[in-house]
Amino acid sequence: MKFLEPKQAIKQNSLTLIIIGFIGYFLKSSPTALIPVIFGLLIGVCYLFYDKNTKLVAHICLLLMILILISLFMPLMARLNASDVSGFIRILIMQITTAYCVLCFVKSFIEARKK
Repeated sequence: MKFLEPKQAIKQNSLTLIIIGFIGYFLKSSPTALIPVIFGLLIGVCYLFYDKNTKLVAHICLLLMILILISLFMPLMARLNASDVSGFIRILIMQITTAYCVLCFVKSFIEARKK
């Protein structure tokens, strides 16, 4: 399996959270749909500062990604129980993308440890 470089993973995750979060907000008009957008913006800010202090920013990004990954489980179950297929798919896409990006970071940390 090919993994992205951490900086590209940050960009991918940030854009996914922002775009899908806004789509969810406009479809449901629920302010809680903006939580992934806020996380996406924070991760996006980390993307801008990634080259200045790679190690610190990488750990901050990983923490934010793990937080959003965990926090999306309750809405996922709520959408499943409400039989809201489109909401379920939106949240699942955000979770899968975030989990993939976390794996990219873990792989990067393991490779850095070997050097």
